[in-house]
Amino acid sequence: MMISVADARMIIRESVSVLPAHYQPLSLLQGRVLAEELTAPFPMPRFTNAAMDGFALRHADIAAASSETPVILQVIAEVAAGAVPVERVRQGTCAQIMTGAPMPDGADTVIPFEQTSGFGTSEVSIFSMPKKGANIRYAGEEIARGASLLPRGTVLTPGAIAVLAAFGIGGTMAYDLPKISLVTVGSELRLPGELLEGDAEIYNCNRSMMEALSRAWGIEPAMTLHAPDDRDALRGTLFRALAGSDMLVTAGGISTGEYDYVQELLREAGVTPRFWTVAQKPGKPLYFGLTGDGRPVFALPGNPVSAITCFIEYVVPALCLMQGRKVPAAVTAELEEPFPADRKRHRFLPGTVREEGGKLLCRVSGKVESHMITSLTGANAIIGSPPSTEPLLPGTPVTCTLLPRQDFSLAAARL
Repeated sequence: MMISVADARMIIRESVSVLPAHYQPLSLLQGRVLAEELTAPFPMPRFTNAAMDGFALRHADIAAASSETPVILQVIAEVAAGAVPVERVRQGTCAQIMTGAPMPDGADTVIPFEQTSGFGTSEVSIFSMPKKGANIRYAGEEIARGASLLPRGTVLTPGAIAVLAAFGIGGTMAYDLPKISLVTVGSELRLPGELLEGDAEIYNCNRSMMEALSRAWGIEPAMTLHAPDDRDALRGTLFRALAGSDMLVTAGGISTGEYDYVQELLREAGVTPRFWTVAQKPGKPLYFGLTGDGRPVFALPGNPVSAITCFIEYVVPALCLMQGRKVPAAVTAELEEPFPADRKRHRFLPGTVREEGGKLLCRVSGKVESHMITSLTGANAIIGSPPSTEPLLPGTPVTCTLLPRQDFSLAAARL
């Protein structure tokens, strides 16, 4: 029974569970999702320190300093980053100090060396008077000890990992990355670089596409396999892929043709279908099921635009849910050109989204058939519309799912 796009998405959300969490060292955290809340083990900064190279001094001593009437102070110490100051700054004295070095007792201000006569002498002339407390980083001003550092569910980007490292955290609990197996199906398919033998063979672009999409989301496929349109060969391939993965995604062999064995063989393998066929164009023959232990299985259509659309719209959200990530939100943009909506089915088309005048604008690619892979050239989004009896007019708001590693500025540059 054919279901709606909304129902298909709801079934996937309700069926897919987050993977277990394990301790991971800092070097393996990139792209993972934090499975516990982390608090600051100490305040940041840990100690009050200088924000610039210069001199630590008492503000009261330089109240009258200017370029015309400089104040001369005695330099009693030099404090380098990593050193602990031992001399106290008293009236008429100062300490030469480097960025990040602890403030010596008695000092309440740092003046940059550019506003002085410079380093290297026993006395220094001060040519300006900053505000009291200038150029000082105070202990705990960024974050207090015990305050929330990173909440559970944080995607561990390079910036987040830098935060962990700054607090001496060498590893933490993070959700596992899904082991995804990819299978393409079709006797007519050859790998890029191989010679085509005869006029009926074509190159397998779905394999490379699914590998690239998985990697774009930080997941290296556990295995990538191919099977011809042969029941026995395909059975062995599917069983092997299921045995070594948290998720299986196939492309091809899922329709109702004489050689479309995927659905039959998935049933043999113990996969229970949750839906098959969605009221959408392209990608109607989309299959989603669960193994006996709850692992998700997607069988995508073989047409390349159908396959990439289904991967972006359905597989990617499932991968995010398994990692404990939030599913990426679509954006709303106004059509710049008419959109060829379908009377009965949700329509998806590759296109471009760009920003102009503070709002998002979009247009579909010029080629709209599901076998036209070049429609993806230059696209940075999949543009979608619910069924409509009339084409959508320019200015109509539509939903756009951004493709990975794309942005609006690139789209604007191409238009």
